[in-house]
Amino acid sequence: MKKITYESAGVNIDAGNKAVDKIKNKVSSTFSKNVLTGLGSFGSLYNLKNLISEYREPIMVQSIDGVGTKTIIARKMKKYDTIGIDLLSAAANDILVMGARPLTFLDYIANDKLDPNIVDQIVSGMVLACKETGVSLVGGETAEMPDTYLPGEHDLVGVITGVVDKDKIIDGSNITNGDSLIAIPSNGLHTNGYSLARKLFFEVGKYNVKDKIPDLDKSIGLTLLDPHINYTNHIARLINNNIKINGIAHITGGGLVENIPRILPKKCAAKINNDSWPILPIFKVMQSIGSIDDDEMFRTFNMGIGMVLIVDPQIENDVIELISPLSLAYKIGSVIPGNKEVLIA
Repeated sequence: MKKITYESAGVNIDAGNKAVDKIKNKVSSTFSKNVLTGLGSFGSLYNLKNLISEYREPIMVQSIDGVGTKTIIARKMKKYDTIGIDLLSAAANDILVMGARPLTFLDYIANDKLDPNIVDQIVSGMVLACKETGVSLVGGETAEMPDTYLPGEHDLVGVITGVVDKDKIIDGSNITNGDSLIAIPSNGLHTNGYSLARKLFFEVGKYNVKDKIPDLDKSIGLTLLDPHINYTNHIARLINNNIKINGIAHITGGGLVENIPRILPKKCAAKINNDSWPILPIFKVMQSIGSIDDDEMFRTFNMGIGMVLIVDPQIENDVIELISPLSLAYKIGSVIPGNKEVLIA
């Protein structure tokens, strides 16, 4: 009888160790002086003493997120270096909306069969995103789970922790009728709507990831892999310049229609002018392929907007100007009386 081992059951410990060896120096390069443990510890230690002294009443903010079926596009393209960026950005943006400063990140990478080179690519993307925004990648988990995932598939999850002073929390409670909606553009789907996008391109349109469409400046696969924009530095510019932000919405799954109401107070609604920003070609192409109506597009995709800020109209130009070194920004509408709905016309 052939010797039975863990590897014969589908789990390769040596491959896991090789993956750690590949990424450990990159991961440690993200550490701030507050990180006290290296990769391989059972947990991560983070010194809060100096950090807490910067805040009057520090509040910890946490969020968990994933990249959904965008991983399938990465597999089809055999290109994994951007989905790590997506993971960090998706999680960071979710705590930015509360005014938090992202500090640490933990990742979870699961697959049917561990390939150290793929893990290295994924983590390299996370490292790049962490360095650009001052976040420490303090640990993670790599799970090889045969029979759980289809061959070649991956699942990514990230947990981010940040901090905000209690009196500077942005929760939408200060939003009032007449406030302006300022949009910061996305660069594509970010990490949401990929199940519908894949259906449109690959089932309805009969395309493959390598195909090029005249309206897109690169292949379908590369267009769909454009990494989720991280807005940490955008929001930091505003906060550091004492701009009073009444509300922030990260435009993720559900689009403008589902995400803006999450921060609106009762008796407030949002009126949006759909001609006030350029809708990206990728959305127009998908809508054309599937003959999808506008309502479905706007409640599925971000439609070219990654984040919406709600501010007093007297400072809307200041907001747009401060963001301008990093991105364009557009006034797309206003807060009006209503019941937490979004009206797009």
